[in-house]
Amino acid sequence: MPEVILPTRPISSKLKTTVENLRPGQRIQITQKVRVGSRSWTTTVEGVFRDVNFLATGLATDRVPEDDILVPTVHFIKNNGELSSITLDENTELTVLS
Repeated sequence: MPEVILPTRPISSKLKTTVENLRPGQRIQITQKVRVGSRSWTTTVEGVFRDVNFLATGLATDRVPEDDILVPTVHFIKNNGELSSITLDENTELTVLS
């Protein structure tokens, strides 16, 4: 698995180690702080880990590859069978349940 690095803010060493050691099929719990405008709240989701990869973001213009921002993304299956993904940030907590 590639090294997990956040593009703009440091990721905690605990989260980095946890994500880098995840294996498909493990049950995980993810807690994130969500902010929309001036409101914010914490939400938690559980599921079965599938994969980690990187979401390439950036402006919708033709630029040099060095300008791309890669955001680590955790893919998992929710308890109801829904395939889901969450991008990691400095407020993410991820726990391996089994």
